[in-house]
Amino acid sequence: MSFVQYIYDCINSIEITTVGSVYKLVLSMLLGAVVGYERKRKGQTAGVRTFSLIAMGATLAMLLSIYVPQEYMGLKNGDPGRIAAQVITGIGFLGAGAIIQMKGSVRGLTTAAGIWMVAIIGMAVGLGMYVLSIVASALILFILVQLEKIENRVSRGSEQRIIRIRAAEILRNIDDYRAVLDSHHVVLHAFFVDYDYEQKETHLNLMVLVRETTDYIDLFAQFERLHPTKSITLANQLNI
Repeated sequence: MSFVQYIYDCINSIEITTVGSVYKLVLSMLLGAVVGYERKRKGQTAGVRTFSLIAMGATLAMLLSIYVPQEYMGLKNGDPGRIAAQVITGIGFLGAGAIIQMKGSVRGLTTAAGIWMVAIIGMAVGLGMYVLSIVASALILFILVQLEKIENRVSRGSEQRIIRIRAAEILRNIDDYRAVLDSHHVVLHAFFVDYDYEQKETHLNLMVLVRETTDYIDLFAQFERLHPTKSITLANQLNI
């Protein structure tokens, strides 16, 4: 048997071998790195190293799930559900961390979903499902890159922003602000109010849907004329 045939047999064997295990770890590392690179390119904190480690960890967990029953219990196919089942539970903490670090921003949801998916890809590599793992990684990249472009074209002109207003009086209603927003074709879908009675101030957070052509200078100037105003800020995240 040739060396190439030996390597091929080790890689595709259902039994745990050193060569096959190393191959699976390297493959999962590369697949995780590819997805992580796309996330890092978008400015996410979870990037190449994070996704690579998650994919490799899931693969190693799957290998252990097969190896332990195979070597210590005499079960040829092992029980891949023992340790591997805990990966699905444990990976949720990493995903939640990605969202919390973004202070609730929905951007973190995509990264969290990517973390969860890469972990499962790592498990699939551990089981020897190489083609499916590669196809899944390619589909993730398609979703993150191509579908984002399609989504942006569909929702072009509809961007969520937070307008923070610090008024130097206690506001009893925001009807006049609504009227100004309507005149600029800006949609108000939620708002939060914080009253400071000692300083006689109102901190108003307006969650709005704006267009790319929105004239913020004129919009804020009209806001300033409605009530005594200390500051107006445009932001991407809510700050109550």
